[in-house]
Amino acid sequence: MSCNTSVTRVQLVSSVGQAPRVPVHLLPCEIEHEGPAQVSQYLTATTKNSKQEKTVSFRGRGLKGQELSCPQGYTGLVLKEINKPGSDQEDRTVKLSSVFDKLTYWNLETPPNSDDTVVMAMDWPELAEAIHGPVED
Repeated sequence: MSCNTSVTRVQLVSSVGQAPRVPVHLLPCEIEHEGPAQVSQYLTATTKNSKQEKTVSFRGRGLKGQELSCPQGYTGLVLKEINKPGSDQEDRTVKLSSVFDKLTYWNLETPPNSDDTVVMAMDWPELAEAIHGPVED
């Protein structure tokens, strides 16, 4: 059994507070493009009044989405890889590109729900604090 000993270094050229805030979309697919995209031109969501649910069609497939906020006290980071390593064993260096405090999470055909790992991950810090925090008498 081998052990991966590579390290990921994060370069904070500017502080998190100075980084630009951007809208973030988490799609259920892989798009072979790195960098900014004109999302508002190609992904215009309609919102149903009764729910916080958004719907779009992307390349002919129906997507259903929900806006998720980062947990209180947390900020999401968009990182960009500076040097791509030649193998899994080499160290990686990424730099802060932008930040976000909410993201739109998309599923194919079905709306996001509380069983989705991304939705559960947003609840984790509060749950972890309840489990590991100090106990009051």
